[in-house]
Amino acid sequence: MQFSKLRLTGFKSFVDPMELVIADGLTGVVGPNGCGKSNLLEALRWVMGENRPTAMRGGGMEDVIFAGAATRPARNYAEVALLLDNSDRTAPAGFNDQDNLEIIRRITRDAGSAFKTNGKDVRARDVQMLFADASTGAHSPALVRQGQISELINAKPKSRRRILEEAAGISGLYQRRRRS
Repeated sequence: MQFSKLRLTGFKSFVDPMELVIADGLTGVVGPNGCGKSNLLEALRWVMGENRPTAMRGGGMEDVIFAGAATRPARNYAEVALLLDNSDRTAPAGFNDQDNLEIIRRITRDAGSAFKTNGKDVRARDVQMLFADASTGAHSPALVRQGQISELINAKPKSRRRILEEAAGISGLYQRRRRS
């Protein structure tokens, strides 16, 4: 199961529909300050089930909806879609009946948010479990947020090792082997 596209509409600074193709391998987004790099990462976390407004750099979850600008009116909703290539059929059983999965999260002002998977309404927990079963999700160490690289570089060796082990998926392996 691999990420293939991220589509945003009305999410934070992305007022107009925008599509980001996620190629095989490592994908990085580079650009000047204020171009929306952090918003892309937040959109990815949000569609995977992030529910903490503080993780979205907001006071409430509706803060992800484009609030308007001098030349653009505010939007009433935000929507993020994540397309997954499931041609290898590695998605969990409830999601493994198609080659492609489309996870959509939409929030509407004063109405809350809802999730869909391939057009069917699903619970937030279902989406979170889909990504947890795939060893990823909104809190995945593979999603590097702003400032995290400098934290890693400046970390003490013990902390750096913990961060790298967590990212590699072997967190605590050395301690477990030492005790046995």
